[in-house]
Amino acid sequence: MSSHMKVQVFVRLKPGVLDVQGKAVEHGLHEMGFGDVHSVRVGKLIEFDCAGAAAAAVQAKVKQMCDALLANTVIESYEIKVQG
Repeated sequence: MSSHMKVQVFVRLKPGVLDVQGKAVEHGLHEMGFGDVHSVRVGKLIEFDCAGAAAAAVQAKVKQMCDALLANTVIESYEIKVQG
């Protein structure tokens, strides 16, 4: 019997890739008086349940999902967390 595992995928731009959204957030924070904030980077969190009996198998399946759809691996990196 397979169980459902909670999956979190954190997708971030790779170092050196210009983060236009992060720069806009940083500028907005400075305009609001939060001038001590620097190097803002914006990413995304994708959460879902995935059926699988073993965390390693789910991890491998989610890696395939990231490489195929969830992340643009040319400019983004990702981190996978699986909780049984």
